Amino acid sequence: MASPFRRKGKGGGDEGAIDIDIADLIDAEEGFPEPIIAEEPIVESPSEDDSQVIDLMAKSARTVIDTCMDLRRGENILVICDPTTTEIGQALHEAASQRSDRVLLIVMPKGRHHGEEPPAPVVNLMRQQQVVIAPTRYSLTHTRAVRQAIKDGARVATMPGMSNEMFTQGGMSADFIAIKKKMGEMAPVMRRKRIVNVKSTSGTNVTFEVNWREWKLDDNGICNRPRMLTNLPAGKIFTLPREGTMNGTIVIDGSWDSAIVDEPVVLQIEDGLVIDVKGGTAAAQIRQAFGEAAKRLRSKEQENVWTVAEFGFGMNPNARLMGNVLEDEKRLGTAYFSIGDNTRLGGTAVVGIHISGVLETPSIWLDETPIVEDGTFLID
Repeated sequence: MASPFRRKGKGGGDEGAIDIDIADLIDAEEGFPEPIIAEEPIVESPSEDDSQVIDLMAKSARTVIDTCMDLRRGENILVICDPTTTEIGQALHEAASQRSDRVLLIVMPKGRHHGEEPPAPVVNLMRQQQVVIAPTRYSLTHTRAVRQAIKDGARVATMPGMSNEMFTQGGMSADFIAIKKKMGEMAPVMRRKRIVNVKSTSGTNVTFEVNWREWKLDDNGICNRPRMLTNLPAGKIFTLPREGTMNGTIVIDGSWDSAIVDEPVVLQIEDGLVIDVKGGTAAAQIRQAFGEAAKRLRSKEQENVWTVAEFGFGMNPNARLMGNVLEDEKRLGTAYFSIGDNTRLGGTAVVGIHISGVLETPSIWLDETPIVEDGTFLID
């Protein structure tokens, strides 16, 4: 099987309104029988289950608005959704409207992949807000639009792949204040640790360097200050693997992007780049997605789509491994690697795609300190 890329030298209207046709009006004036207008359909009251879902949606939306984003009265807030997340968008709009009268909900077209830039009108609106919340099918986290909105002072929460079930259960039901406290306690553990080693019984064995000062401990669900960015549900600690330092094998045995893998996906890493991909349906999808992204770049930059862009581990005890990376990578005891654009973390790979894969039960060492063993978090 050929490697994906090899570097040179290494192998190469109103609700319920009824429209009446103009011709019918003319016929009525000329003595023709008036048209028969059907009675409006009877709208059934929501069932008990439906009412429960509505209540749960409203509760989660209030958590996002009141606790996570701490929306203040009078703040400008933009909720961005797409056709797959309109119910979530509406719930967030209604919750935000109880705190501010400057709430805007916009439904944009569904994107094609993670990291794709939103349409220009959406970008312009994002730059004018103090709070941006984006439940969309594909992630806006690693886009110039989000980076610019943050630079202009917004605080941003993205929810890629969010479904109604995810919005009301699992990771979104966690105590984010408690998660923030637990993650803050990890700072002394990580101080001055330079080498990360990740292994798993399924075959992962990879080593890389990090700058210990650059571990991100703020993806805890509390996004209450200007220029902050979080995913929801939240609960992960992550960093940028130092470019060019990662070597070894990563075996994705949990999920890739939006699905549980049908069989483990093996990524061979050399000097920070994926040089080979094997295993299952997901491997073919990976090759296709990243190959298409590479074609949009200049030839000398194409191999950068295969950059190992991010490493992190989950800290949310309510999160589940369910085939959606947004929640999977937050589950306490899992770890994940992301491939593609790493500019949000200060890297140089500007490639317009960023997708993650999750390891179900990894073991993780920081220098000689174990923090996770076979999926069990060790730090009290």
